[in-house]
Amino acid sequence: MGEASGTPGLPPGERIVARLRRHARVLVLPALLLVAVAGAVGYLVPVLDDGWPRLVAVVVAALVVLLGCVIPYLSWLAARTTITTRRVIVRRGLFVRVRRELWHRRGYDVQVRRGWLQRMFGSGDVRLETGHDVPVVLRDVPGPLAVQAAMHELMAAAHALGAPAVGPGTAPDGDTAPWARS
Repeated sequence: MGEASGTPGLPPGERIVARLRRHARVLVLPALLLVAVAGAVGYLVPVLDDGWPRLVAVVVAALVVLLGCVIPYLSWLAARTTITTRRVIVRRGLFVRVRRELWHRRGYDVQVRRGWLQRMFGSGDVRLETGHDVPVVLRDVPGPLAVQAAMHELMAAAHALGAPAVGPGTAPDGDTAPWARS
């Protein structure tokens, strides 16, 4: 279904421009917590009496690692934004997956917001205002000014080429779109 050089799952003529995740600095605190828990367990287990005190220490340490390290890491991995030549695909969610697509042809406003810490690390929030109630916010993206410039170029290219307004499945008259089309 992709191009000959292609990316599987994409229609012909559509290429991936970028794949983005939040800046990896969000994983610093979980990594420090993991080191601290490992040090505490390494110190406490030999000191505690045999039996249930050691078991409680190990179980509590495992819960802290699970909730404070593993789940944040998996949620960081589960959130991804893919920018293609035709659309922006935002995937979020660890247990409940949410996928949202924005077509460049429809147009949207691209804003960049950077706090002092984000500027220091070269990241920022990219807000895609679509005119709906809830804008799409790509949080803590590395290189937000380059992302903004790329989005503007992709929107301009989509409008210049007369790309479909809704994508595959748009009816020729432009008023209606078929429900199920494979």
